[in-house]
Amino acid sequence: MSQPKIDVNERLPLVKMLPLGLQHLFAMFGATVLVPLLTGLPPSVALFTSGTGTLLFILVTQGRVPAYLGSSFAFIAPIIAISSVWGIAYAMGGAIVVGLIYILVSLLISQIGTGWIDRVLPPVVIGSVIVVIGLGLAGVGVDMAGLAGDDVTFANPNVRISLFTLAVTVAASVFLKGFFAVIPILIGIFAGYIFAVLQGAVDFSTVQEASVLGLPEFTAPRFSLAAIAMMAPVALVTIAEHLGDVMVISRVVGKDFFKKPGLHRTLLGDGLATAWAGFFGGPPNTTYGENVGVMAISRVYSVWVIGTAACLAVILSFFQQFGALVSTIPVPVMGGVSIVLFGVIASSGIRTLVESGIDFSAKRNLIISSVILVLGIGGARLAVGSFELHGMALATVVGIILNLVLPAESSSDV
Repeated sequence: MSQPKIDVNERLPLVKMLPLGLQHLFAMFGATVLVPLLTGLPPSVALFTSGTGTLLFILVTQGRVPAYLGSSFAFIAPIIAISSVWGIAYAMGGAIVVGLIYILVSLLISQIGTGWIDRVLPPVVIGSVIVVIGLGLAGVGVDMAGLAGDDVTFANPNVRISLFTLAVTVAASVFLKGFFAVIPILIGIFAGYIFAVLQGAVDFSTVQEASVLGLPEFTAPRFSLAAIAMMAPVALVTIAEHLGDVMVISRVVGKDFFKKPGLHRTLLGDGLATAWAGFFGGPPNTTYGENVGVMAISRVYSVWVIGTAACLAVILSFFQQFGALVSTIPVPVMGGVSIVLFGVIASSGIRTLVESGIDFSAKRNLIISSVILVLGIGGARLAVGSFELHGMALATVVGIILNLVLPAESSSDV
């Protein structure tokens, strides 16, 4: 007998909604907090913008789409790059522009449909750029894990911590079942943190000094054309990912969200949530596969439950000691989970290419993908006056141009 489902608009008693909301909170927590820890943003702000952004998404989609929005991994590299040159405030300005791009595309979709997206961003471009996103961060993950310095021995406590965290994360991903299979990153961080405490590698002084309650450390955005140029092209890839996420949610729930409330509304909600996050100093938002997995397992599709999880995230963001505790997680712990995480991102790009049936015996596909990979992973730069594209942003733009200008190959050419 199949497990009964709880439909999208079904409202449960609070005593049931709280534990179900906590389940979604746990599912998104590891990934949502990981992005600010990797980019130097306060975790409490990410929780605040994730929760409020999800509530904004629910409002825009008229309470019809049970989607949780959390920190997007696609923007880790540009946030780090922009912050290192101009400061984190300019990365937030770029995030706001990303949200505006989403909004513009949602308006276009409402008028002319989605066919043009398939032409501009076919799987050969999307898949290759996603590979760049993952592999472009590989060096960051290895450095954080302490596996690229001079003292890379097991006697080094940082190496032990990162390898232990990596081992637990891999084991959790492969062997755990049910709900725990959805949160291997969170399990890896927790286990690695406990191991680091036992190694004496955690400093709790900041937790003791922090107040119990207080406002998150918001950052006002600043704007630079050069910073925007690095951030904005990634929006094209995440918009395509949004289409895929909405399709998966539709299949899981058994409703066509492309038609009702409409893809233009879901994309508008995602864009407003991302711009909202930028105004407060939080990372760009995106729909979360982890929470879709929770719905698929539990068959609880209620948007009220998603809203409860969002409210819990907002409440948690005001507990300053909690934010200070999260910030004590050692860098090698984050490095251990990042090795898996960044690799999974790259592998998901390969999966996109494979599942889409991209034929690399066709010269056109081979050239487009090859150029994207080399420009993106190689960190290429191109400046025209004061306008500069770098790495992933340049690779995305060049990939789109190549796709539009290279002629399609006939069957006799392949």
